[in-house]
Amino acid sequence: MTWDHARGYEPVLAASDEFRRLHPETRIEWEKRSLKDFGDYPVDVLAREYDLIMIDHPHVGISSAQGVLVPLEQHLPADYLADQAANSVGPSHLSYQWNGHQWALAVDAAAQVASYRPDLLSAESLPRTWQGVIELARSLPSGRKIGWPLCPTDAMCSFLTLCAGTGGDSFFSETSGIPRPVGEAALERMFVLLPRLHESSLASNPIQMYDRMAAEDDIAYIPLAFGYSNYSRSGYAKKLLRFSNIPGETGEPRGALLGGVGIAVSASSRSIPQAVEFAKFLAGGELQRTLYARNEGQPGHAAAWRDPEVNRYTHGFFADTSQTLAASYMRPRHAAFPAFQEQAGVLLHEALVQFRQGKEANKSRLIDEMNRLYEGIRRETLV
Repeated sequence: MTWDHARGYEPVLAASDEFRRLHPETRIEWEKRSLKDFGDYPVDVLAREYDLIMIDHPHVGISSAQGVLVPLEQHLPADYLADQAANSVGPSHLSYQWNGHQWALAVDAAAQVASYRPDLLSAESLPRTWQGVIELARSLPSGRKIGWPLCPTDAMCSFLTLCAGTGGDSFFSETSGIPRPVGEAALERMFVLLPRLHESSLASNPIQMYDRMAAEDDIAYIPLAFGYSNYSRSGYAKKLLRFSNIPGETGEPRGALLGGVGIAVSASSRSIPQAVEFAKFLAGGELQRTLYARNEGQPGHAAAWRDPEVNRYTHGFFADTSQTLAASYMRPRHAAFPAFQEQAGVLLHEALVQFRQGKEANKSRLIDEMNRLYEGIRRETLV
């Protein structure tokens, strides 16, 4: 089971064909789930039906407690896992570790990054700070705006990025949630920019906004959204997009929310040795740098991110965002966090919509509501 985007299925289909050429006795068939289901659908349900599952790292805590995935370190050589750790893009490899076990291999690496239309905005004019983003929004010519995908899920992701950029990697308390000063500073960034954003922002996820940005000429820059190297490849969309490091408080691109995809093996599989062998094959540096990257993939192995040829045909996507990935923020992975992120995103989105409509925003109250929500979910799930 993978997810329904070219980045999600084209590289695994190509790799499966190659794996079958090497292992004729093994056939791998892939099914897809939506981007939203990729983040929300219970892994334990998928593990009853599929041998191989592409997962999001915040689910490893609950999956570990449920015992539905195979601890890969029990099946893979130590030197292979050492190579994966040494060639992790940011904390991608670490993000699939929990309770001393490796629950997935990081075959896809991503974080929130910035993007722009190079025919509308030069690389030299990209803002490095959030104050620079505000100034850019004010200076864009008529008919052009900054976009920012702020549907509920992505609004929360951007909020967490801003919190990590202000409060550091450990800003989130697993007992009490978000410190009010950190949360209020993040909200202030969002509220200040909101009136100047493209009107589609509050209804868009990254793919929808990139599609709009590539098809029309009214979005010149996006400060935060999960990166998709597909849009930086010639011919993928009408207009080419380029990607860059995110703005930061002091010009350093710190705190971008880590995304990406890991390949996990179901503990219910009747073909665990073959499934583990394919996962090992898919995450290997040589395949990631070649077949995986060429087939719309966004590799999780640093060999691909450093490769000049991969950067040539993606117009520098990997080289130009690697600093952001290296300093990215890994979310908590305990059982309470996925539900908190989803429900808090709804609260945040409602507040953004109301502010856009001219209603007063009470930042302190919103942070308090989020923390009460977190404490309630934590009591229910962390027993």
